[in-house]
Amino acid sequence: MLAFVVRLLQVQAVDADTYAAKAEKHRYLKVELAAERGEITDRAGIALASSVDAYDITADPKLFTPAESKSPNAPEQAAALLAPILDADAGVLAGKLKTPKSRYTVLARRQTPQVWNQIKDLRKVFAEKARADRAKGGPGVNVLAGVLQEPSSKRVYPNGDLAAGILGYVNADGRGGGGIESMLDKELAGKDGEITYAQSGGRRVPTAGGTRETPAVPGSDIELTIDRDIQWAAQRAISEQVTKSKADRGYVIVQDTRTGEVLAMANAPGFDPNDISRADLTALGNAALQDAFEPGSTAKVMSMAAVLEEKAATPGTHVVVPNRLHRGDRLFKDDIDHPTWYLTLNGVLAKSSNIGTILATGQLGATQPQANKVLHSYLRKFGIGSPSGLGYPGETPGILAAPGKWSTSQQYTIPFGQGLSINAMQAASVYQTIANGGVRVEPTLVRGSKGSDGRFTPAPAPRKTRVVSEETARTVATMLESVVGNEEGTGTKARIPGYRVAGKTGTANRVDPELGRYRGYTASFAGFAPSDKPRIAVYCAIQNPTKGSYFGGQICGPVYQKVMEFALKTLQVPPTGNAPARMPVTFSPGDRPDA
Repeated sequence: MLAFVVRLLQVQAVDADTYAAKAEKHRYLKVELAAERGEITDRAGIALASSVDAYDITADPKLFTPAESKSPNAPEQAAALLAPILDADAGVLAGKLKTPKSRYTVLARRQTPQVWNQIKDLRKVFAEKARADRAKGGPGVNVLAGVLQEPSSKRVYPNGDLAAGILGYVNADGRGGGGIESMLDKELAGKDGEITYAQSGGRRVPTAGGTRETPAVPGSDIELTIDRDIQWAAQRAISEQVTKSKADRGYVIVQDTRTGEVLAMANAPGFDPNDISRADLTALGNAALQDAFEPGSTAKVMSMAAVLEEKAATPGTHVVVPNRLHRGDRLFKDDIDHPTWYLTLNGVLAKSSNIGTILATGQLGATQPQANKVLHSYLRKFGIGSPSGLGYPGETPGILAAPGKWSTSQQYTIPFGQGLSINAMQAASVYQTIANGGVRVEPTLVRGSKGSDGRFTPAPAPRKTRVVSEETARTVATMLESVVGNEEGTGTKARIPGYRVAGKTGTANRVDPELGRYRGYTASFAGFAPSDKPRIAVYCAIQNPTKGSYFGGQICGPVYQKVMEFALKTLQVPPTGNAPARMPVTFSPGDRPDA
């Protein structure tokens, strides 16, 4: 009796506060309240990424100890039951349940209501068996009694793989794993809250008092510049052509020429962000921004703009183009063998002559090094060698060496688009610049955001840079019409009935990133419409086509035509009705040359 009295005094008087603190510690449970992730929508407010109700499946490990569960192997039994439902490893689950010093562990995050319903039904079955067993004098084991749930949310992409390259995905921890989801993760994620409440046997005790809650702050909604319908048309067109050509990949970008807003950015092949586990790793990301490749002849528009801006030639300047041209340590040729061509500068662009472009850009300086320096300055102003301005994670700036470091061959290949590298967004931006009267507008993907207060905040205005004069841009635009409208042009497959179309083909030798040498081709087409009152620019590129033609005009021209026609109709852009200017492509040797 004396021993009992002494122990009672010790517990109730001497160490009362210590035991009370221990009881309080085990009685109250602190749980994180996940913030609802903001939506990502297109420019019309249509959801491209949103969050739906889900559950974090949790557990109280103490309830799985032999003393509490009345079973020597409760963690293993529970894990075996839960593993197929949660699609998880039973050993990993059992390990989480064997931490008796903790009162809280997460078994699986962001599970659908259907998953929790399965677990709840299973718990009910075991609870009924345990009651029946206890009624017979047995221990009444329920190995799932300590399995609980906390409300959460799950990221869903209602359009499947549409715009996946732009959107990215959310990883298992609920954070952005790529794309806009990663780029704007802080804004989208919001701020998690916290709740502390009394519990007993894994259940909340609502009458215990002492509940403390810090509410979660939901994330902001992000509105993109993307038009869902145009994105769909672009994605379908490029996917069909990549499949038909048995190519490695392809991309299409649609841009508003006046604002720089990206209306579509489609990649093929793509991936479904709803199920990253089944995605092809080579298709993850956004190849339109992350692939660096040599552009080929679509880059000639920058060379022509430089020549015109420096008044080194005019569209009618006569250019005699031989079958071969010896420069430096190389013998240059065009895509096809031909007799001597008598072309105007406009014809050099229309027929996409490499030799003619070398001859024209050679007039940019009194010496070749001087000409290189002038051309380099224009390439930089067009945005080559610098990030596009999107701020997109993983975007490549491409490669443009300083003119003093150009090799002997680069001095002559860079004017026609080999020996430098770009990404697809940079290429589209070049044509946006020409279409916008010579003013480059940094491309944008985000129109603005809407916070939890419902207030819309526009994105900062993009930076604008004058690259060439309005007169030069207008002249280049007219020259680009010859590529599509003239029968001798290389882009006739890009014609759109009723509209004046400006465009340029490209077929470049492709550097294989695995082999580190040239293998295969990059086919491309770029342009804008209506050419005399531009509204939309489109750029298409296909990497390593292995079936059928590999020429840009043949395989990318039709993609450009489909996407541009759809975009014009979607945005209700009418034809201008003006007759196109017909610049001469060729001249007769006896004609008086244009000064």
